[in-house]
Amino acid sequence: MADDILTYASERQGILTDATLPMDVEPEIISLRPRRLAEYIGQSRIIETLQIAIAAASHRGEVLEHVLFHGPPGLGKTTLAHIIANEMESKLVVTSGPALEKGGDLVGMLTHLESGDVLFIDEIHRMPKTVEELLYPAMEDFSIDFIFDKGIHARSHRFRLKPFILVGATTRVGLLSAPLRDRFGIFRSLDFYDITDLEKIIRRSSNLLDLTITPEGAAQLAKRSRGTPRIANRLLKRVRDYAQVRADGRITGETVSAALAMEGVDTMGLTSLDRRYLTTIIQYYHGGPVGIEAIAATLQEEADTLVDVVEPFLLKTGLLLRTSAGRKASDTAYGHLDIPRPS
Repeated sequence: MADDILTYASERQGILTDATLPMDVEPEIISLRPRRLAEYIGQSRIIETLQIAIAAASHRGEVLEHVLFHGPPGLGKTTLAHIIANEMESKLVVTSGPALEKGGDLVGMLTHLESGDVLFIDEIHRMPKTVEELLYPAMEDFSIDFIFDKGIHARSHRFRLKPFILVGATTRVGLLSAPLRDRFGIFRSLDFYDITDLEKIIRRSSNLLDLTITPEGAAQLAKRSRGTPRIANRLLKRVRDYAQVRADGRITGETVSAALAMEGVDTMGLTSLDRRYLTTIIQYYHGGPVGIEAIAATLQEEADTLVDVVEPFLLKTGLLLRTSAGRKASDTAYGHLDIPRPS
């Protein structure tokens, strides 16, 4: 049920959804990902930590400690996993928590890893409990325990694995069990990007795509990217198409505004659903406070959709306030929607 709600919400948010869209895995978009830590823009503290840890492990001739990244979708967790494998000059094996349905699936992957290889598990919090428990000895002792037969004839055998690096990624770190979380040596949180870093990412992507973009065009795109590099590259691709068909091919501030107006994306990166949410609080409930169930009923949307998809960005930008009495629209929301605030 939760997956269906998030899928529906992604369709409603369209190009600004945090979820992975088919265009995000196209070769052209994947080629925009940095391959080395020196090329990575933003998240400076995480990059510095990884540089030190990788250099130290290489100097000692050891494998890197297991790494866990957590944060909202689209901020670079998968990209960092690829970079770690490149920096360690090793192979990367990619899977996800929901794909590991049985213990045998995980065992098959672990036994085929060579020394120093990187196993990346996306959405690691969604692994079944039985699979997760197999990871404990694999992460600590690089071994797997097998039980043969049953009852009084049961026998245990320990299979030794080659030292590997586990990189986990999760959007909901609170759902990870304490035993699994404690086995990661490096635990880092990715935060939303600021406008300056997003402009650098957009200019870098434009160079790789051989596009001409003005400083104003890069700034406009950065402001509408919701602090997320994945969305920035997605919007850049859409604006490129518009510029080639309706303009002279150059991406300017005017081109960005015209292209994204067709997508329903405003100057702060709000979608039509975001604006309807805020307008409902202001016009129907006098700015709040109001409960989420009342807002959902008025909008005829699922409450979980609003909580998981709409509210995080509105809270981050200060357009929405959550109080013990309910949701309230901030002064910033009144100003952005150009609605006079009651005295």
